[in-house]
Amino acid sequence: MFKRLTDIGAPLMFEFEGQQVQAQAGDTVAAALFAHGVRTMRQSVVSGEARQPYCQIGVCFECLLEIDGRPNRQACMIRVREGMRVRRHPAMANPAGES
Repeated sequence: MFKRLTDIGAPLMFEFEGQQVQAQAGDTVAAALFAHGVRTMRQSVVSGEARQPYCQIGVCFECLLEIDGRPNRQACMIRVREGMRVRRHPAMANPAGES
């Protein structure tokens, strides 16, 4: 399971799929979602299979989300901001009942 090594950033809140999520300043969106328990971020356009972040360095494109209304944003490359609105793309509405 994903676990923070240290709590060094100031807490802040952002929205994911209509829920308030606490993150730390300096977190990427992907890291904050992992810490919150979210694993699936998109579906494969070929098979529809659930996908999760893999590389965390912007190479694999498995963490694409809609961030502040902009689609296809790499969640591992974007730092979370207070009040940010994040969601899966419309074709990926809450797979398998995840938060």
